Amino acid sequence: MSTLYLLHKPFQVLCQFTDDSGRPTLAGLIDVPGIYPAGRLDFDSEGLLLLTADGQLNHRITHPDQKQEKTYWVQVEGEPDDHALKALKHGVILKDGPTRPAKVRRLIAPEVGDRHPPVRHRASIPTSWLEITITEGRNRQVRRMTAAIGHPTLRLIRTRIGPWSIKGLASGAWRSETLHMPTTPKRRAHAPKKGLKR
Repeated sequence: MSTLYLLHKPFQVLCQFTDDSGRPTLAGLIDVPGIYPAGRLDFDSEGLLLLTADGQLNHRITHPDQKQEKTYWVQVEGEPDDHALKALKHGVILKDGPTRPAKVRRLIAPEVGDRHPPVRHRASIPTSWLEITITEGRNRQVRRMTAAIGHPTLRLIRTRIGPWSIKGLASGAWRSETLHMPTTPKRRAHAPKKGLKR
């Protein structure tokens, strides 16, 4: 039996519990002792972060051999054409080598809360949303992938890791799941903490 914590990490919160520079950390969101992230999410990215105190569960989630699918909602600059989407689907060349094929589809602007601070818009350049699913975990991979096709990422929200999603979790909120493999997890939801400084 293991407990997994699903956190909807806000924008500009470090994926760690302490910071010598005084930046916002996970300690301002979740006060469960002894847990640590299973994987990472960039300071300027939002969405699902998994945490646990169980080393074996952490390994099962993060090890490359598991090839856990990770899904992102990505707001990009401009409107990628079919050729650009095909490139993402087949894999693009990055400085550290080609990416694996990704699942990609266009999204109608999803119903997501406002970001603080908001995305800076330029009237002359439209934006659009994509849903991108990958099975790798390279540093800033999705951002580098969209840049490679000429459409820089403006906002990045991870919505799913394997079978776990942020559905029903507001930004800053978390819930716990007690995993009784292979039975259905028991869930307990928690609202965001008040007064988080960002």
